[in-house]
Amino acid sequence: MNICNFFSSPIGLGHVTRDIAIVNNFEKISTNFVTGSGAAKILGNLHFNFRDVYEPPSFIVENGNLKNPARWLWNYYKYYKDCKSISEKILYIDNPNLVISDEDFASLTVAQTMGIPTVLITDILETRFTRGLALLIEKKMNKSMQEISRKCDLVILPEHGDDIDNIKRVGPIVRTTNHSRDELREKFSFKGKTIVVSIGGTDAGVFLIEKALDSISKINQDIDVILISGPAITRKFENVTNLGFVDNLHELIFAADLLISLAGKSTIDEANAYGTPAIFIPIKGHFEQEDNAREQGFVFDDVQRLDSLILEKLEEKRNPVNSDGAKTASNIIEKLI
Repeated sequence: MNICNFFSSPIGLGHVTRDIAIVNNFEKISTNFVTGSGAAKILGNLHFNFRDVYEPPSFIVENGNLKNPARWLWNYYKYYKDCKSISEKILYIDNPNLVISDEDFASLTVAQTMGIPTVLITDILETRFTRGLALLIEKKMNKSMQEISRKCDLVILPEHGDDIDNIKRVGPIVRTTNHSRDELREKFSFKGKTIVVSIGGTDAGVFLIEKALDSISKINQDIDVILISGPAITRKFENVTNLGFVDNLHELIFAADLLISLAGKSTIDEANAYGTPAIFIPIKGHFEQEDNAREQGFVFDDVQRLDSLILEKLEEKRNPVNSDGAKTASNIIEKLI
């Protein structure tokens, strides 16, 4: 059996969930994950082999607005250096046949120096967080990131499109379930119209929880609200069922009548795959979330008209989209070994 170290970025939970979808399709590779924070908790709950060693920097978000991105970029640079040191120790101990990275560029740098084949899974090929003087630093980091990407044996993008050089576009990568929607609704005790509100693994989406609950309270309908507040929020919210942290968000999305979420790509892909009507509100100033939301027809200011959007989306028909991205990705990765 071939051994793979899978370095999964813990900045958001979407990286590790799609990585799990890929690993579940492996037939010839034994995987050891390396990550941290809430991503490590998901892996532990699902009994994967993993190391919980990364401590990612947090975004500073106030009322849905990203604050001081230059400071975050500097903290990320320091985090990158720490990850490089950590991954170097792990790779010298494990000596794997392959290194897969989901947006953890530090491990790729070390693996490429050691001559270990590398695979990058990523949503983006450059970042656009900063302006002014900080932009010069970001451009330098982007150039380094692109050079690392070019040296990879394979770069996987979870989107549709043409393959170019070492870049393979496999389509959305989502987790699957063995249950029907009716079985899941019975499992979760969903009776009437059910809205799932999810904000990921940090407290950056508190603003969306508050806006969503306020808007739902103004709607004269019998609606059940399921809140997925994640591991970072401990405050209580009235008149809702707060599941806190879950490792099966995809099943809750499938069972729901409507999803309200931040605009993380993996959550968007899962909602689209299962055909669940959804509202995606990005963090303002977070270029990736704003791009993701725009593709789905939303912008940050839509948070001010959630009432009408909720009523509109509750009437929308389900339109599931078939996606074999996880299987396609696993197949092309296994061909490297």
